[in-house]
Amino acid sequence: MGAQTKIVVIKAKEMIYTGIFLVLGILLIVLLMNMFGHENNKKEKTTGKYNPGVYSSTITLGDNTLNVSVSVDENTISGVDIENLDEAVTTMYPLLEPALNEINDQISLVDNVDDITYSKDNQYTYIVLNQAIKNALEQAKTKDQ
Repeated sequence: MGAQTKIVVIKAKEMIYTGIFLVLGILLIVLLMNMFGHENNKKEKTTGKYNPGVYSSTITLGDNTLNVSVSVDENTISGVDIENLDEAVTTMYPLLEPALNEINDQISLVDNVDDITYSKDNQYTYIVLNQAIKNALEQAKTKDQ
């Protein structure tokens, strides 16, 4: 039993076709990786702390219900506003508007709502507004956090 030599004949035409299909396959894989790989990276880079928009929370002062609206960009809080604030509420709670104005002055300077400073004279007004802002920001947070 001797070993017989086998001769394989490959035509040049078949080698060219195989090479072309191999190169096309590699290009297709690289193209798919670039298309789907970079899309995920862009989403991770562009998402911020918040979903941009206006979010609201309610507070009840006596018989009055007020909406505290918080405007946010991707990474910052733009401003805080109280909706349906009428004369009766401002008369009964005179510290509400000055506290809101001070919060709006400080909101762009701090990273966290808890870092807002307030005086001890009207601390309860700040605490109520601060909690309403936190409730609105919970709605605004992105799903990644």
